[in-house]
Amino acid sequence: MKDKKGSLRIFLPVMLSFFVMGFVDIVSTSSSYVKKDFFLSNTLSGFLPMMVFIWFGICSIPVGMLVRRIGRKSTVLVSAVVTATGLAIPLINYNFPGMIVAFALLGIGNTILQVSLFPMITNIVESSKVTGTLAFGLFIKSVSSTVGPLLIVASVFLFDNWKLIFWIYFILVLLSFVWLWVTPIHEERNSNLKQSGISGIFSLLKDRHLLMLFSAIVCIVGFEVALLTIVPKYFVEKGFSLEEGSFANTVYFIARTVGTLLGSWLLIRVAIRPFFVKIMVACLAGILAFTLIDNQIILFGALIIVGLTFANAFSIVFSQAIQYKPEYTDEISSLMIMGVAGGAIFPFIAGILADATSQRVSLMIPVIALIYILSVSLLMKPHKV
Repeated sequence: MKDKKGSLRIFLPVMLSFFVMGFVDIVSTSSSYVKKDFFLSNTLSGFLPMMVFIWFGICSIPVGMLVRRIGRKSTVLVSAVVTATGLAIPLINYNFPGMIVAFALLGIGNTILQVSLFPMITNIVESSKVTGTLAFGLFIKSVSSTVGPLLIVASVFLFDNWKLIFWIYFILVLLSFVWLWVTPIHEERNSNLKQSGISGIFSLLKDRHLLMLFSAIVCIVGFEVALLTIVPKYFVEKGFSLEEGSFANTVYFIARTVGTLLGSWLLIRVAIRPFFVKIMVACLAGILAFTLIDNQIILFGALIIVGLTFANAFSIVFSQAIQYKPEYTDEISSLMIMGVAGGAIFPFIAGILADATSQRVSLMIPVIALIYILSVSLLMKPHKV
């Protein structure tokens, strides 16, 4: 008998896939340990996040076409296979070239997952519950992102082996694959879907407002990945331990998780643009305090402010983009996911700047990105989410 939409049997394995989606955020913390293990420069360690997020720019549009060919569930299963392969590499042979390949596979797998999992929400719940379910899925992803750095710190203190995180993630990905594989999910084919080619999809960026929203996605992801890549090394530069720096990332993710949960409630009750402007102003104040003040309590407090206020930036811009031209929802979704490649660009630039100056100066890269996002919040055309 076919399960009804909203049943726990189909809801839970999809939510586990959202948890797997958060695994990619471990690159920000693990790159600091790889830097330490192989005596890398800041530039080389900044190359590791680049190997994860560059694939969002390369693969998102082709993956969107793959989804049309084989379906959303099958594409999510493909993502699990690619992700598991990447996680297995450090367990088999831990070296720097292997980590480059591992992070690249994590990036490819996560790209495939995001492009296929977001629209699959429409297959598991009624249309009136899609927005709330997507917000809850992103909350689950935030929980995963929060737990990751904490698991690394626990692995170091308890077993003196940070790489145990790859075993934990590998097992969870296999569980996710099997659970989703045996779960029947009915996918309705949309006969009205426009079969846009690659050039047709990119032509949407001729619209200046859509281009602004796309560039905002690039900066949103770039800001967060660059910040979380810099934070552990910035703490070390201040005389703290690498473990304290890694814990700082956990503090950020906890704050972001709380912010995501609050946002899923607030965003259906407040005017979007004024809310977006206010939280970006508060976020800018937080990142400036983190950059300019050396007190440990203020450093952690500033990260909490940044995590709380920045938590919903992606969901706000993404939802505004797909509502801007509803007739091109699938094409715009692929473009927005392609913007996640900003996570490859900003940490790499910040690493070069850190080698030339200091970690504090490299924080100017996420600050500049945040100023741009604030400008977008002021210019964004309001649409009801």
